[in-house]
Amino acid sequence: MSETDLSQALFPHARDAVRALRPSQIREVANAGFGLDDVLPFWFGESDRVTPPFIRNAASEALAAGATFYTHNLGIAPLRAALAGYVSTLHGATAVDHVAVTSAGVNALMLAAQLVVGAGDRVVEVTPLWPNLVEIPKILGAHVETVALDYGPRGWTLDLERLLTALTPATKLLMLNSPNNPTGWVMTRDEQRTVLDHCRRNGIWVIADEVYERLYYAGHEHGVAPSFLDLASRDERVICVNSFSKAWLMTGWRLGWIVAPAQLMDDLGKLIEYNTSCAPAFVQQAGLAALQQGEAFTQQLVGELKASRDHLVRALSALPEVDVKAPAGAMYLFFSLPGAAAGSLDLCKALVRDARIGLAPGSAFGPEGEGFVRWCYACDTARLDEGVARLRRFLEGRWAAERA
Repeated sequence: MSETDLSQALFPHARDAVRALRPSQIREVANAGFGLDDVLPFWFGESDRVTPPFIRNAASEALAAGATFYTHNLGIAPLRAALAGYVSTLHGATAVDHVAVTSAGVNALMLAAQLVVGAGDRVVEVTPLWPNLVEIPKILGAHVETVALDYGPRGWTLDLERLLTALTPATKLLMLNSPNNPTGWVMTRDEQRTVLDHCRRNGIWVIADEVYERLYYAGHEHGVAPSFLDLASRDERVICVNSFSKAWLMTGWRLGWIVAPAQLMDDLGKLIEYNTSCAPAFVQQAGLAALQQGEAFTQQLVGELKASRDHLVRALSALPEVDVKAPAGAMYLFFSLPGAAAGSLDLCKALVRDARIGLAPGSAFGPEGEGFVRWCYACDTARLDEGVARLRRFLEGRWAAERA
C-alpha cells in the first residue's frame, strides 16, 4: 500500500462534493474580528437590535406552558394557517396545503433543492449571490452555472437575454434571490413574467428565495417586492422560500417557510422528518406572534432601514474613489472600494486589523463580486457614521502611504 493509500485509509475524508464546497469568506473575516471588542461588525446580515418583546414573550409563554415536544413535520396548524393568510394578503389566495414551516430559511432552501435536484442536474443562478445558495445544489451533486448581474450608473441590473440563453431545455432548476443578497438588486415584475414563461415552456423548476421581500423601498403595493407568487399558480413548478429572520429581526430563531405545490407536501414532510423532524414548538409560537402582531413593527422597520440606507449612501459617496448606489431592496450596500479589486478578502481583513471595521468581502459572493465589499446597514446612524469615519481614516492612511 502506498503512503497516499495508507493516509486515505487512516484519515478518511468527507465525500468529494462536500470537500469541494467553498468556505464562507464572511465567516473568515468575522473570525478575524471575534474577540476584538472595538470592532464595528457590519459583516453579517442581521440587525444590531434584538427581537421585539411581543415575539420573545410569546416564546417564553410557550416554554412555560410546556411547548417542548415534537410537532407535525409541516408545522403547527395555527402557524400554517397564519402563514397561508399572510401570503394570501400579499400575493393572492394561498391554501394551507401549500405551506410548510421549516427550521430556518436556509433549511427551506436545502429542502426545496432536495425536492427537485439530483446528481448531474444543471442549475442556473444569478450572481453575485449569498454563497449558501450556490453551494446547496453542489452538495446534492448538481452542476451550477451562473449568470452575472451588471454594474453601472443605475447600480446592479440584469441582462435578461443572457439569463434566458442560459436557461436551456437541459436546465433542471433556476434559483433566484430577489431582493438580492448582497447587491440589493430586485427583479422587476416584467422580468419575472418573462422568466416564468420561459421556464414553463422548458419545464424548468424555479426556487425563489424571497426572504428580503418586505425589505423593499420602491413603493410597491403592500410594501413588498415583486414575487413569483404574484404570477404563478400554486401548483406549477415554482417553490418560494421565506424566513422570519429579516422582517421580524428573528435571525437566531431559525424559522422559515416554504410555499410549494400541494402535490409536493407529502414528500416535503418526509424530507423534513429526515432533516430536522420539525421546527421547535415554542419557536413556532413566536413566529405566530410575529404574523399576528408584527405588521406595524415590520413597516416601521422598513422605514428605518430605508433611512439608514440613504444616510450611508450619502456618507460613503463623500469618500474619494468610492462608488456606491442606493439599491431597491434588502439591507446591504454592495459597493466598490479602493483596493478591493486587488483582493477584497485581504482588504476586509486589513480593515478589521487596522481600522476595526468589519465588512464582507465581495469575493465571498462569487468571482463576480470581486472588487466590491458588502456593508449591512441594519443599525443606528451613529454606528454607521463611526464606521464611515474609520473607513475614511483607513483610506487616507493608504493614500498617504502611496504618495510617500
